[in-house]
Amino acid sequence: MPGERGHGGAVPGPLVRVNPGGRGGWPPGDSGHGRSSPPHRSTAWRRRPVAAAVALVCSLALLSACSGSGPSSGAPKDTTQQAAVPVARSGDDLQGDYQRVIKDVLPSVVQIQAASGLGSGVVYDTAGHIVTNAHVVGDAKTFMVTTANSKDPLSATLVSSYPAQDLAVVKLDKVPDGLRAARFGDSAKVAVGQIVLAMGSPLGLASSVTQGIVSATGRTVSEGGSDGGTGATLPNMVQTSAAINPGNSGGALVDLDGRVIGIPTLAATDPGLGNGTAPGIGFAIPASMVKRVAGQIVRDGKVTDSGRAALDITGRTFVDGSFQAAGVAVVDVKDGGAADEAGIRPGDVITRLGDTTITDITSLSEALAADRPGQRTKVTYVRDGAERTVDVTLGTQ
Repeated sequence: MPGERGHGGAVPGPLVRVNPGGRGGWPPGDSGHGRSSPPHRSTAWRRRPVAAAVALVCSLALLSACSGSGPSSGAPKDTTQQAAVPVARSGDDLQGDYQRVIKDVLPSVVQIQAASGLGSGVVYDTAGHIVTNAHVVGDAKTFMVTTANSKDPLSATLVSSYPAQDLAVVKLDKVPDGLRAARFGDSAKVAVGQIVLAMGSPLGLASSVTQGIVSATGRTVSEGGSDGGTGATLPNMVQTSAAINPGNSGGALVDLDGRVIGIPTLAATDPGLGNGTAPGIGFAIPASMVKRVAGQIVRDGKVTDSGRAALDITGRTFVDGSFQAAGVAVVDVKDGGAADEAGIRPGDVITRLGDTTITDITSLSEALAADRPGQRTKVTYVRDGAERTVDVTLGTQ
């Protein structure tokens, strides 16, 4: 994969998609439903159907103590400036923060049963809209949703799915009393080192909570397209050390202010462990993108402006005479799209986008993830053995 981008960059190495459920029975002892999650099905990344990775981003503020009162009347004035002394928070204080946030957020995290298996979701509003991952809903149109205050699963219907960003919105057919919507945070304020909690239904264990920190921001990751995956390239992902397990996908990653800062989606795999899950390396879609996509789906029934750049082509990885990936062969060009307007035609092989070398479909997707719609960039391609470079005004996915 190409080099890193943004703050964290493109992530090299394999990723695992943890599917929402799967073939085979659920082991007993899960959340009272008698189901457990299926074995991992690994591809480039493992998607984690996260019940609700409610990562509590715990901002550990140091409290400054102001020293002493002013001098008494008539006493010589002490002009010595005393330094503020940081007061560390006790274990009881931190534990109290955890418990407060869990009590506040967990009621907004739900369990979603789709035809393909089990995943998680987050209540988006009190009208019954629930945001989750596109790979959790798969091709299904109807679902059974278990909320924090419902004894029995409730029926829900798909509003719209947006696989390009691995997000979807479903709506409860009947809204139960007391349904609590989650509060979403500001992605721009998420910082490395913040304590976070992931909430969801890993392995079918509803209302489970794991704890970690924000390990990095601005990661660009690409997931496989097999075993229920969308094959999407996801920019600006939040990397976390909070455990993300099968069934967590679609859940909530939350900070210690009780705000959802991301939707857990992927986990890395370790080739040295037989492509098993790499401990402590998970990824969540940032809250800003979740609000953008879910907000448009709730309002318009579909995504009308993703904010993501596109060349408006259909392509495939081009392999040279040495059987090495050497670019992206253009298969089709959208009429009036960015590539069409720049004169790019089917049969051309794209080798560079701006300053980035393009070797395959993944590298092209990751290069576009760093750009914005309407931005002008140079595209280098090969036609009939001759290299050409054109200026392109990027479109919108």
